[in-house]
Amino acid sequence: MTTRVAIVGGTGKLGGVIRDVVDAEPGFEIVAALSSRSELSELEGADLVVDASTPAVSIDVVRAAIERGINVLVGTSGWSAERIALIRPLVDAAGTGAVFIPNFSLGSVLGSALAAAAAPFFPSIEIVEAHRETKIDSPSGTAVRTAELIAAAREGVGPVESPHVDQRARGQQVASVPIHSLRRPGVVARQETILSGAGESLTLVHDTVEPALAYAPGIRLALAAARDAAGVVVGLDSLIDIGIGRASRPSPNGRPLDEGGVPGQVARTTGA
Repeated sequence: MTTRVAIVGGTGKLGGVIRDVVDAEPGFEIVAALSSRSELSELEGADLVVDASTPAVSIDVVRAAIERGINVLVGTSGWSAERIALIRPLVDAAGTGAVFIPNFSLGSVLGSALAAAAAPFFPSIEIVEAHRETKIDSPSGTAVRTAELIAAAREGVGPVESPHVDQRARGQQVASVPIHSLRRPGVVARQETILSGAGESLTLVHDTVEPALAYAPGIRLALAAARDAAGVVVGLDSLIDIGIGRASRPSPNGRPLDEGGVPGQVARTTGA
């Protein structure tokens, strides 16, 4: 059975990458590619809505899909945990599925997971993210997601140490993690997570070099998941086992608490 897909923002950069993946994916067919001049009524007849619009429009797209009983895959940035929480009861009441993917890059997901795994061991953590100058929102959805994962991993040890955050130059705090956003030509997407402790630091860096190659594997995974989803799902890390566990982490008293090469991108870890 073929899944009929409507792509909102289908004429944009990410929308174009998604279109190419859907066109090449067996079992999926594009029935509508909406632009900024399209009406959301064009979603009628689709089995799956893929949102690659803008942060200002995305909420309307998601609601329109839910109201029509259509599952939705959201690739648009700007969806924090708080914003997703507002959608969750609507999805549950409608009996549909909504999959939110802050970043389709598998390397980026690994970088965020590594940051979360290391987070309990470093008191100071900051994120620096850079995107092309045309990106509307800041901080990026990926940076927000990384900060939220870091905060969850540090639940037993408390928020990160971030002095002087009352000064605007210290970045925007998300879940206690300062995030610094750069918007400039000559870059696609780059994120550095800098973890610091006494006498040392650990820097996790992910660069997107070629979006079409970097995002395609994650888009394929997300399409299949969104087609069959029930309820709200957040992040590619919720769809795959990336093999990074946190067997133990330091507690406030110093004793551990028991917790039980993708093409088109570059990831590296450095220590200093």
